[in-house]
Amino acid sequence: MTNTEKRAEDTCALVYQCRLPLSTRTVNHLADLLRRHLKAIRSRWRILPPGKIAVIVLAVLRHDQRLADVAGGNNVSESTVRRWRDELIGLLATQAPRLDRALMKVAKQGGEVVLIDGTLIRTQRRTGRADRRNYSGKHRSHGLHFLALTDERGRLIWISAARPGRTHDNTAARHDHILAHLRAAGLGALADLGFRGLDNDIRDPVIVTGYTASRTHKLTPGQKDANRVLAVGRAPVEHGFAHLKNWRILAKLRTDPARATQLLRALLVLTNLEVNR
Repeated sequence: MTNTEKRAEDTCALVYQCRLPLSTRTVNHLADLLRRHLKAIRSRWRILPPGKIAVIVLAVLRHDQRLADVAGGNNVSESTVRRWRDELIGLLATQAPRLDRALMKVAKQGGEVVLIDGTLIRTQRRTGRADRRNYSGKHRSHGLHFLALTDERGRLIWISAARPGRTHDNTAARHDHILAHLRAAGLGALADLGFRGLDNDIRDPVIVTGYTASRTHKLTPGQKDANRVLAVGRAPVEHGFAHLKNWRILAKLRTDPARATQLLRALLVLTNLEVNR
C-alpha cells in the first residue's frame, strides 16, 4: 500500500470579513483627525485613503488583530500598519483631557463627586530584573497599573500614566496630586479601601473610603450601612473600566510598556466617542 500526498492546486491567500462593532461617528472622527494631520505635515499621498486606514487601526485596537494578518488582508506591509497604528494613537492621545481640566469640567456641569479606582492591565512577562517591578502580588500577574476617574454615571473623564504593576493605589494618587486637584475643583471622591490614608483630614475629608474591620474591632451596624451606601455609589466606576476593556488590545498588552500611557489615553478618547454618542 502506497500513500500518495496530493497538494492543493492554485493555492492563494485567504481573506475573511469581520464585523467591527463601532459607530460611524468613531470612524469619521479618526479619519478626519488623520486628514487634518496629513494636511498639517503636507503629506499628499498614502497607499490607502484615511477612512480605510481608520478602519484598519480600529480593527487592531478593538479585536487585537495581529498586524501581519491585517496587513496581508489589505495588501500592505506589516510595518505600514504598525506606523499607521502608532501615528493615530499619538494623535488621539493628545485629545485626552488633563486632570485639572477634567475636574473643572465636572464642577462646571454641576457635579459634586467623582469616582476613583485603580486597575491592572496585564502584560507579557519579560525576562530580566527590570520586569520584576511589573509583577503585582495582589493579582499574581505581570502588568501595568493605572488610575482612572469617572463621573457619577461611570463615564471616564481621566486616565493616569501607566506605572509598574506593583504600584499601590495611594502611591499613584499621591504622585498625581489627586487630593490637591480635587480640592482646587471643589469636588469630592468616592474610593475603595485601597485609598485609606490618602486623605487624613478628619474635619473636611475629600476622599471617602468607608470603614474597615479588624480582629479587635468589628463594624457597627451603622458602619456596615455606610459601606453599603458607598459600594452602591462606587458601582458605576466598574462600568467605566468595562467600557475601556472592551478594546481587546488591553486583554494582554504586547506593545512596549513605555508606549502604554499613550495607548490608554487614546482608548479613553475612543471609549468616550462610543459611550457618549
